[in-house]
Amino acid sequence: MNNYYENDKYDAIVVGTGISGGWAAKELCEKGFKTLVLERGRMVEHVKDYPTMNDDPWDYKFKGQVTKEEKKRQFKQARTGYTISEPSKHWFVDDIKHPYNETKRFDWMRGYHVGGRSIMWGRHSYRLSDIDFEANKKDGHGIDWPIRYKDIAPWYDKVESFIGVCGEKLGLSQLPDGQFLPPMDLNCVEDHLRESIAKNFDGRVMTSGRVAHITGDKKFEGRSKCQFRNRCIRGCPYGAYFSSNSSTLPAAERTGNMTLRPNSVVSQVVYDPETKKATGVKVIDTNTKETMEFKGNVIFLCASAVASTSILMQSKSDRFPDGMGNDSGELGHNVMDHHFKAGASGKYDGFKDSYYKGRKPNGIYLPRFRNLNGSDKDLGFIRGYGYQGGASRGDWSSSIAEAAYGKDLKKAIVEPGGWNMGLMGFGETLPYHENKMTLDYGKLDEWGLPTVTFDAEFKENELKMREDMVSQAVEMLEKAGFKDVNGYDDIGAPGLGIHEMGMARMGRDPKTSVLNGNNQVHGVSNVYVTDGAFMTSAGCQNPSLTYMAMTARAADHASKNFKKSNT
Repeated sequence: MNNYYENDKYDAIVVGTGISGGWAAKELCEKGFKTLVLERGRMVEHVKDYPTMNDDPWDYKFKGQVTKEEKKRQFKQARTGYTISEPSKHWFVDDIKHPYNETKRFDWMRGYHVGGRSIMWGRHSYRLSDIDFEANKKDGHGIDWPIRYKDIAPWYDKVESFIGVCGEKLGLSQLPDGQFLPPMDLNCVEDHLRESIAKNFDGRVMTSGRVAHITGDKKFEGRSKCQFRNRCIRGCPYGAYFSSNSSTLPAAERTGNMTLRPNSVVSQVVYDPETKKATGVKVIDTNTKETMEFKGNVIFLCASAVASTSILMQSKSDRFPDGMGNDSGELGHNVMDHHFKAGASGKYDGFKDSYYKGRKPNGIYLPRFRNLNGSDKDLGFIRGYGYQGGASRGDWSSSIAEAAYGKDLKKAIVEPGGWNMGLMGFGETLPYHENKMTLDYGKLDEWGLPTVTFDAEFKENELKMREDMVSQAVEMLEKAGFKDVNGYDDIGAPGLGIHEMGMARMGRDPKTSVLNGNNQVHGVSNVYVTDGAFMTSAGCQNPSLTYMAMTARAADHASKNFKKSNT
């Protein structure tokens, strides 16, 4: 990595190293910008710093479970039910050291390290469509997006081609096709359900999940194809799935234009009233508590939706007394997340002579089919949802209830159990102004910065949608011949989908939005926000691909409108 130059003055400053920050670093560095990349957490190097990547279950004293003390320190991070285990706990923050507040419950999952949550993400990668970009305007919720699908389509192409997304082209208007590697195969029970859905339900199609995993023969620098280990959350030594650490940050480093500084908390963006632009950022070193200021011609906030919004809120001046770009009063409002954990599961009494190869790190995807083209009436809700899930066979543990021993136990251990299939809905949450985050200056963190308070909830539209998520999942499984089909609805709280977004939304008017159609802060043209904060509506698709595409698009805009030091 390059050392600081020109008295800590840079062409560009990128805050955050997660999915959007990595892309900002790559694109700006490749365009010749001397770029400072700031990360509040510790350094993580690809492969070298994945301590559990090859561990087996028997390597852990308590079968991967964490101690009571660890659970106490990560009690909010553990709300997912799966993130805090011995193989993955180190990627998630200490809730005692990094507190936040809840007027209403909000599950804020965080990873403070180089690469951010790009190391732990679910990797499903779906495009938004004009159905999503036009929804607010058509049904009157929120404000109109300042872009349409045609504006972002070429950037989706660019991102998919670089990260590697495996999937199947379907020709659906609600889920545009992309630049795909070969899809991961469905297993026999998943394929059976797919055929049943196609036969019994018009307008519905089930496919292999579109995930950022390398399949096929295309070559990617420094990465190789997926080995079907399904240990992705630990960090992949093969670079088989996309992360900042395996892909974008190495690309940025290869240019010689990147300076990466971990352990650097950004407290605010500095504003110059004379030029009406930002001059740089103020930083606190997390180890020494030293404060410093770095100057830059262009600033990209990619710290995650909540963190980037917090930085803008803290960036107060005479011009922006309520936070940078907040002439609208919308900064911190319109908190969105996807609501999920509603669907059904069932057993299939067949295909007993079939199994599957490896541990596929992927399941199925059933794209949105509700409220499209005026096909549904009187559902009681607007927008829609998709399903994720998959089928697998049980194992020897089912024999314990029968108290098998000796020969019977040995036989049971090597015989797989029956087939199970699950469908879980992911639904769109509407942009409600009253769903918000604020800063509490009465409760400061270790570095003297205000803590975040969440006040957000799911409302009637989401609750009505969930009823349909359950009933339709049950019906599809029953029509396919599954037995013991059980619907479920475990709503939880916003944040649990780990798709938080919307607190610095894009729009066409500074009176109703924080950012313009190029992701620039209204009134401060050299500050871009390209993480989930910019989202104007949520769609029902996993949003990370859109963050990456919009970041690449914004970096291209910045490169054409702001000068590099050598030009």
